[in-house]
Amino acid sequence: MCFGFDGDSALRRSLEQRGMSRRSLIRGAAAGAAALGVGGALAAPADAAGAAPGERGKGQGGRRVPADKISIQLYTMRDVMTGAGVDETLAKLAEIGYPRVELAGLYGRSAEDIRGVLDELGLRSNSSHDGLSSDFAAFETKLDNSETLGIEYINVPYLASDSLADWQAWADQMNNEAAAAKRRGFKYGYHNHAHEFTTDLGGGVTPWEVFMKELDPAYVHLEVDLYWAVTGGVNLGMSSDDAIDFAIDVVKQAPLKVRQYHVKDRNEATGDHADLGTGFIDFSKIFRAHQVEDYIVENDTPDVTPVQTAEVGYSYLRNLRF
Repeated sequence: MCFGFDGDSALRRSLEQRGMSRRSLIRGAAAGAAALGVGGALAAPADAAGAAPGERGKGQGGRRVPADKISIQLYTMRDVMTGAGVDETLAKLAEIGYPRVELAGLYGRSAEDIRGVLDELGLRSNSSHDGLSSDFAAFETKLDNSETLGIEYINVPYLASDSLADWQAWADQMNNEAAAAKRRGFKYGYHNHAHEFTTDLGGGVTPWEVFMKELDPAYVHLEVDLYWAVTGGVNLGMSSDDAIDFAIDVVKQAPLKVRQYHVKDRNEATGDHADLGTGFIDFSKIFRAHQVEDYIVENDTPDVTPVQTAEVGYSYLRNLRF
């Protein structure tokens, strides 16, 4: 989940709707991939297949993630982002080496206050998670706060419904908000979970298909959460390696520009979130296929402590080759 939303519950509901459970998934992976137009997801296995957990995704290429493009989603740090812990945690992230952060709310502070703390630490709040606005005044406030904070990417973090009409209406609202945001100099995106790939809105149509058809690529970009994209493949019945290929195809075949990644790993045995490098996702393979403008560390359930997750994530991305 991101920004406090329960992605696991949404995924569970979507699977139950389709007559599946988390432990008893459909075996028709090819049919699921075809429905999304991602036939390549069942091609050759990942080039790091068979590597031990923690070894996959280290890669042998010559490219590196640029240091100035590494960020962290502050939802990861939520347990220590209270009271004085807000300033202390941001200071620790700066000490680790993060140049930027992705905001998940303002922690009861004003945009001006948070901007001041970030400026003192040499951090940028270049990206945020913020839901669809309830009215025009709320939308204007969102844009004003984003301008104060120096935000470049405004992302809708989560939507869930079994209704086709809801997803169509949300696409329409996002197009309108994104066009207005662009006029103010912002990039406006959508962040996926896994249920967008599995929820049947009728006739086998999924939310992902609706959004890929109806979101305007001139205004809306994608912030692809790699854990959830891989989980979408797993829950369409794919093997771990094929699910990685599924995520790559989701990125490469999207009509919208993929500008940002949420880089978060997956425990192969349990399906749980995992600190970077301790799960099975081959990030080097994904990054070779498509590079982005923002590589954002995240773990919804830090393995030991949020600070350790942040340290492990930054080190992993700085040492990754692809």
